[in-house]
Amino acid sequence: MTKTIAIAGKGGVGKTTVAALFIKRLSQKGLVLAVDADPSTNLDQALGLSVDDSRTVGRIREEMAEEVSKGRFSPVVSKQEYLFSKIIESLVESKGFDLLAMGRPEGPGCYCASNAFLRSSLDKLVQDYKYNYIVMDCEAGMEHISRQTTRDVDVLLIMSDPTIRGVTAAGRMKRLIEELRSNMGKVGLIINRVRGELSPEMKKAIDESGLQVIALIPEDPEMAGLEMSGRPVTELSQESPLQLKVKEIVEGLSL
Repeated sequence: MTKTIAIAGKGGVGKTTVAALFIKRLSQKGLVLAVDADPSTNLDQALGLSVDDSRTVGRIREEMAEEVSKGRFSPVVSKQEYLFSKIIESLVESKGFDLLAMGRPEGPGCYCASNAFLRSSLDKLVQDYKYNYIVMDCEAGMEHISRQTTRDVDVLLIMSDPTIRGVTAAGRMKRLIEELRSNMGKVGLIINRVRGELSPEMKKAIDESGLQVIALIPEDPEMAGLEMSGRPVTELSQESPLQLKVKEIVEGLSL
């Protein structure tokens, strides 16, 4: 059975970094479908890959909608078959995992039908390719999760930096998801770039958020060098604080 792990949080908290390390760690245990649901599309860089902007799901949906609106869509091909074939073409393959970039979530007009096609296509993709895991790097607005246009989520990890503002945003995100989504498994909080002990004010904010702390990730001194040289985060040493913490999280969640 495929397990879906979604990693979310406001911009700049390091969710793409953690998502990339999750993908590499889980790819040692089974086949992973990595989903970049952030419109900025930078999970590929974190993984040391390259995605063509013209091959994102958002672009595919726009092209299909345009073809339909102008009466150029072939009547002998179903929209579902077309979308699924294009999704297959857009996959970026790597050792132990495939990457699917969602791209821009919305364009002019309504995409309700395309979103429904997208969900069924992802389900078929999982069925045909027998993925053991899906790891989703979510956009800040979490449109794909809240609108239920993607598959059910087994584990939602909401990330924050070590600030009250970040934890407050994480708590709001949790409440939004509870209101809008019917199928959600375990939800937990990861606080990234922690230096020393958390302040009493931070601990109070965490209690008020209603979130269970899954992990506190210390600031990793290796990250600055990787970011300055443009190297993927997967090149972190296996003994780096980030690598060790992600390993600990994966083991703790029994993934």
